[in-house]
Amino acid sequence: MNSRRSFIQKMGLAWMAPAAWNNLEFPGLSMPLYQQSWDQIRLQFPLEKDRIYLNNGTFGPSPFPVLKAVQDSFDKTNRTGNYGNPGSGREKIAEFFGVKSTEISLTHNTTEGINIMAQGLPLQAGDEVIVTSHEHAGNAIPWLNRMSLDGIVLRVFEPKDTQEENFKAIKNLVSSRTKAIAIPHVTCTTGTVFPIREISEFARKKGIWTAIDGAHGAGTFDLNLKDLGCDFYAGCFHKWMLGPNGTGFLYVREELLDTLQAFYVGAKSEKSWVLNDKEVVFGGYTDSAHRYDYGTQSTPMHEGVLAAVDFHQEIGKARIEARIRELNDYLYQSLSQLDKLEILTPAERDSRISVVTFRIPNTDYRDIAKALGQKKIRIRGVHEAGLNAIRVSTHIYNFESELDSLVQELKSLS
Repeated sequence: MNSRRSFIQKMGLAWMAPAAWNNLEFPGLSMPLYQQSWDQIRLQFPLEKDRIYLNNGTFGPSPFPVLKAVQDSFDKTNRTGNYGNPGSGREKIAEFFGVKSTEISLTHNTTEGINIMAQGLPLQAGDEVIVTSHEHAGNAIPWLNRMSLDGIVLRVFEPKDTQEENFKAIKNLVSSRTKAIAIPHVTCTTGTVFPIREISEFARKKGIWTAIDGAHGAGTFDLNLKDLGCDFYAGCFHKWMLGPNGTGFLYVREELLDTLQAFYVGAKSEKSWVLNDKEVVFGGYTDSAHRYDYGTQSTPMHEGVLAAVDFHQEIGKARIEARIRELNDYLYQSLSQLDKLEILTPAERDSRISVVTFRIPNTDYRDIAKALGQKKIRIRGVHEAGLNAIRVSTHIYNFESELDSLVQELKSLS
């Protein structure tokens, strides 16, 4: 145990309390996770008890099984020198999202996947791509970069309050030059959920690609990408999936592998190659989304991803979505009782899942964030789209009592 503790301290995880280390041995876990209460499941996280963490939309703290998987893999790879094959668990990841392993590329974050989509689609000057005015930088900048480089046109719309209105807004922007719809599954600003299934079906009939920013989709919904129907979906594991930082994925619909051009490539991206003074041959891309993988990836981080997938599966994807929605409803209703507070997240239940965003008129969001921080309540300020707002994003480790504490503090501010 001493050597284990010393190792983790060197890896920058020394913040974990001694009691937490006992949990890494999984004492008393004879009861399956799917039978445990949310109070019991909270004990699987190393979150400090005197803080209220309400910023899962930025970073999802990993439970002990994920931390242990990363730690054990670091131990093993550094003892043996065998760093293994990070692609070995791709089948499990693909099954979790309801697609084929050949349709999953392992990336480092959502932004990397979006860049692959934005740069790889065969777009020409004048081609139009539909985006929102509420994009995270990770979706906005790759498409703005493509606009700057190749002269594509970005058609921008303001998110509406209902799924029907958002669907209509997109359809109204479609023209003969529209080639792609590149929107978030859930906006990073107000947590607005777009009807991706209906949008994808509509786009497919029009010959329009759907390239979805799924940073807030994986780990919140009981997500099945095949059923969702989109062409491309970029996501990460360090938010709602509760996995390690620096891990992500890109889904590419099988039929579009030869449409989405790979630019960054490396070992396992192609079928065969020869490079010598007598012969120079590029054997063509591998027949899977693995062509978009490149370079050495971290086996310990990958093992953490697989542990995060197992954690979600053991609790139950549908049960997790139901709990996230339950907390979201509770918070939305609680905040609705505060007269001086303006809620920006849609009231329509289908248009929200894990986020509630609000603002206090004539008050700088940074002042609110600072005041809450002094009470050890962690939220996120929303500067995007000039909203001047506060975002609260809750996950399965949160309690209604924590949301009550937030509301009480806001009463004193408003």
